Amino acid sequence: MGQLMGFLNIEKQNQKERKPSERIHDWNEYKIPLAEKDVKNQAARCMDCGTPYCQIGVQLNRGTAGCPIHNLIPEWNDLVYRGLWKEAYDRLAKTNNFPEFTSKACPAPCEGSCTAGFISDPVSIKSIERAIIDRAFEEGWVVPKPPKKRTGKKIAVIGSGPAGLACADQLNKIGHEVTVFERSDRPGGLLMYGIPSMKIEKDVVDRRIRLLEEEGIIFKTKVDVGNTIGVEELKQTFDAIVLCTGAGKPRDVHLEGRELAGILPAMQYLTASNRHLLYGEPLKGDDQAKGKHVIVIGGGDTGEDCVATAIRQGCKSVVQFGKHGRLPDQRSENNPWPEHPNVFSVDYAYEEAVEVLGKDPREYYVETKQFVGDENGHVRELITGSFKNHNETERKTWKADLVLIAIGFQGAEDRVFEDFNVVRSSSRPVVKADPFRYQTNQPGIFAAGDVRRGASLIVWAIEEGRKAAAAVDLYLDEQ
Repeated sequence: MGQLMGFLNIEKQNQKERKPSERIHDWNEYKIPLAEKDVKNQAARCMDCGTPYCQIGVQLNRGTAGCPIHNLIPEWNDLVYRGLWKEAYDRLAKTNNFPEFTSKACPAPCEGSCTAGFISDPVSIKSIERAIIDRAFEEGWVVPKPPKKRTGKKIAVIGSGPAGLACADQLNKIGHEVTVFERSDRPGGLLMYGIPSMKIEKDVVDRRIRLLEEEGIIFKTKVDVGNTIGVEELKQTFDAIVLCTGAGKPRDVHLEGRELAGILPAMQYLTASNRHLLYGEPLKGDDQAKGKHVIVIGGGDTGEDCVATAIRQGCKSVVQFGKHGRLPDQRSENNPWPEHPNVFSVDYAYEEAVEVLGKDPREYYVETKQFVGDENGHVRELITGSFKNHNETERKTWKADLVLIAIGFQGAEDRVFEDFNVVRSSSRPVVKADPFRYQTNQPGIFAAGDVRRGASLIVWAIEEGRKAAAAVDLYLDEQ
């Protein structure tokens, strides 16, 4: 371990952030990596526990406790503390295909389950992971490593988000020939178009895609399986098919006035913004927030990204509705360690809203009742009630020129079930697949990631992709 009492004697330090007043004027990443000496100090706080809860990766009370990909966190913490950066990278890469993604976009359930956090602040694991992978790219340690020989087996991976990329990477390492089909014009899935550049700059995604290509993975973009190419043709060409299409069917609200213009799914809005930044594609009227009163329905991370995007686009105001109350400042009794701590925090978008608009945009217990439009059929107001007090005195009217619905995803798109003739889960609209073999009801067709488990964390997607790859390899051996 690092220092014997480091977790008590050294204060936790996260990555620094650019000033809100500066970063709202661009789309660059808002976090600043720690200096090397500070990273070593943070690594010194690791207790090297006998039971490292930081890496258990389980579901507890509907939340994630520990790292689902089971990163060897105490090991690489100690290596960083001792200045053995190359060895730290080797340990990190052993379990994590894409640390440059997780160190930016993962909510760090590992830190919520850190044993030091039971009596003090948890280790700044995410900051250390970021430092390791940044150092690895800077030093040239991350290089293409194509397999030395091929097995002759061919696998089609449908979807190029984190699950699809992890699955393809693992199968390619074994020596199978992997082709990834992506219906969009660029690989990456939500990493490319769903997450704003402030969190993951797109050259970071492109860099990893280039590495995977150099290792032998074939990417075919603008291919909509089921339309551009038939499923039967895939079955005849490939020895196995892995569905990693995500849970892209958004939840909607069914209220009076929903048909009005100016009301759209959050992911449509974020995708349009990312495409505008990447290609200069003009934003349509309802895809941009400049000069508008913006309402975001939904209190999660996607809603927060909408807030940050609207601020950068120059909105007149922005409010984010949440159905639940404000989280407590400390863990509640029904949210004990090592569960992920459900506590209040002021994240990047909310800091920016305070800077620009003078207040935190979050409103709690808000129940949207009705959308009201103008004579041209465009939304202009929202009428809300309260989830806490269901009475007419709680009704309120809000100005709204743009409404973004960010209440999550229902599950897999209907087409997935129809095109591949796979069975739905009995409990929700995701593909039913064996949780150990990842096999669907169709021989040779597997499912992994959000399409199988529902919308979840990036680390769960990577873990699913890795396990599905192992299952496919076993299946091919048995044929």
